Parts: sequence; C-alpha cells; structure tokens
Amino acid sequence: MTGNNSRRAIFLDRDGVINELRPDPTTGLAEGPISVKDVSLTNDAIDAIKRLRFEGYFLVGVTNQPAAAKGTIGLAEQDAIHGLVTTLLKSNDASLDDWRICPHHPDGVVAELTMDCDCRKPRPGMLIDAAREHNLDLGESWIIGDSDSDIEAGIAAGTRTVLIGEQNTHKRQHPERASMQVDTLTEAVDKILASSN
Repeated sequence: MTGNNSRRAIFLDRDGVINELRPDPTTGLAEGPISVKDVSLTNDAIDAIKRLRFEGYFLVGVTNQPAAAKGTIGLAEQDAIHGLVTTLLKSNDASLDDWRICPHHPDGVVAELTMDCDCRKPRPGMLIDAAREHNLDLGESWIIGDSDSDIEAGIAAGTRTVLIGEQNTHKRQHPERASMQVDTLTEAVDKILASSN
C-alpha cells in the first residue's frame, strides 16, 4: 500500500523483541511469558523504540498470542500479560502507535479462538490491516522479528525484514529469507536507520 501521504512503519514482534522470552514449563523451549510475573522488557527495547519514533517511523506491534486458544492460560491472564508489556513501555515513554494481536490457533481447544485465520503470522493480515487503517507504505516499511513466521509475514505483506537474536532457534528454519540478520534489536535499528540515510 502506497500513497502520496503514506507513512513508513516498523512492525515489531512482541515476544523476544520487546519483552524477554521465558522457558516453556513443558518443553523448556524459549517462548512468550505465560504469567505476568515473568514479564520483563528486553534490555534495548525502550531505547530502540524511542530512536525509531524520533526518526519518524509509525510503530506497530504484531504478535501471535495463542496460549489462551491452546488452553495453556486463560484469556484474562493473556490480556494481563499484554497489558503489563504496554504499561512498561508507556511508563518509559516508549509506547507503540498501534498493536495488532492474533489470539487464534488452528489447533486450539477453546472453540471461539480456534480457527485458521488470516491474522496469524506467517500470514500478513495484521500488517495489511494496519497499513490500510493508518495509510502505511509497506514497501518502505520493515518488520523486526525473531522467527520464520515474522519474516514470512513481512515478505507476504511486501515489507523488508530483520531477523534478530538466537533464542528462538526452534522457530527458524530459513533465516536466509530475511533481508538481514542481526543479534540484537539495537543492531536492527542501527542497520535500518543506516539504510534509510
């Protein structure tokens, strides 16, 4: 989506980019927190968000949150976790401009959340909907994520893509698909800003 007055955006995955991953209690793999007591921001989230905002990017969080659909936690707890993430950002003057959250999963156990939706990454629905609502230029935008699904959603939406970190290796089989790979969110911001100059 482009237009004379369209804006460039950064789409940010939440878990592993904005807030820290935690070991899943069943598998031990790095996943999003399933309790508010486990919520903490990544070390560079606040500074990175502030830098991107200063450079004029419209900032959108795009996150799959299927724990309630799978019956791992209740929807109220899932909402409370997200609420704490946004509160921590706001209290540090690092709020995003918008959030898109997919609570669905095709193999869920909660009927109203079990579906094969268009919003769940790697599908691009959340990015496309945000672009339509906010007049965003997807071709001049980026998605920053830590898994294949983030990268594939960005590719499908027409954005450039950055894959960060190494914790989430069980969710990345094709890192070479990303426009760039970096270790940290800070490095992602450095390279995005350098590429736009």
